[in-house]
Amino acid sequence: MRISVIGAGIAGLTVAYEFVRAGCTVDIVEQRAGAGLGCSSYAGGMLAPWCEMENSGPLVAELGLEALAYWQEIVPVATRQGSLLVAPARDLPELARFGRRTSHFETLDAGAIAALEPDLEGRFSRALYFKDEAHLDPQEAVAALERLLRDSGLAAFHFGTPDTARIDADWTLDCRGFSARDSLPDLRGVKGEMLVLQTRDVHFSRPVQLLHPRTPVYIVPRAEGRFMIGATMVENEESGRVTARGMLDLLGAAYTVHPAFGEAEIVEMGCDLRPTFPDNLPRLRQEGRRLFINGLFRHGFLLAPALAIRARKMILDGALFPEVMDANQHQRQSA
Repeated sequence: MRISVIGAGIAGLTVAYEFVRAGCTVDIVEQRAGAGLGCSSYAGGMLAPWCEMENSGPLVAELGLEALAYWQEIVPVATRQGSLLVAPARDLPELARFGRRTSHFETLDAGAIAALEPDLEGRFSRALYFKDEAHLDPQEAVAALERLLRDSGLAAFHFGTPDTARIDADWTLDCRGFSARDSLPDLRGVKGEMLVLQTRDVHFSRPVQLLHPRTPVYIVPRAEGRFMIGATMVENEESGRVTARGMLDLLGAAYTVHPAFGEAEIVEMGCDLRPTFPDNLPRLRQEGRRLFINGLFRHGFLLAPALAIRARKMILDGALFPEVMDANQHQRQSA
């Protein structure tokens, strides 16, 4: 079978690799100059299914659990050191509320926080530690997938190619994210702003999330003293426009976690639109021989593996997954 994948973000790359692993020939069409240059390049890379239960519900956690194995075994780029959730003294009731809505964590006191992350010693009196969660560097993950696809001998990349280009294929998998709004009118964009700081004065082994009543922020460690700070969630569709308010919120939160971030170098900032359906849940939506994989919201690296596996099973095995299909689509195919 010949498969055409439109879009070389994390959704497109993971689904392309699933079909290559199944022995299919795959063409990946991307209008940008390379892979992972859209939303994927601004992702935090946290694999935190239990933390996400706080506001995303059980489906995201269920699908996200598959990512933990995927990014350690199939595409082994993840670091599994858990994730740490902290809050200033005034927001400790929020920390307790967060704990009631999630699971699979330990509650740490000040001494245990310092033992886990020495640079946080004396800064927080209580934290939630999700020890089984993980994180990755999105650029490393994209590069690993691109390398695996090229090495397979079954995949061809078509960079700088309009997504309207016609590729002879048995099935087309549409992974264009927000650009697919021309075909998915109920899709909306939620802007996320981020920045990357570099400092030798702070060392974390795992993502640290700060609870904040307005802008919860995560700090994800990367190589060479870099930290990804993200991310705002703004209900508008102004792609590419980074606001001063957004950067002030992120920098202020980072400073709250550790004052040394105030002297860090800003090495990158940016934003993009997260593709989102009204219920903030992902979809596999079929129209003829075209399957849309979309609506990953702010969970791209967490949800892409599970959706890719389900897309492959739908097309090659005729399987149905009502949890990620529209009700009318599921009923039609069942009939």
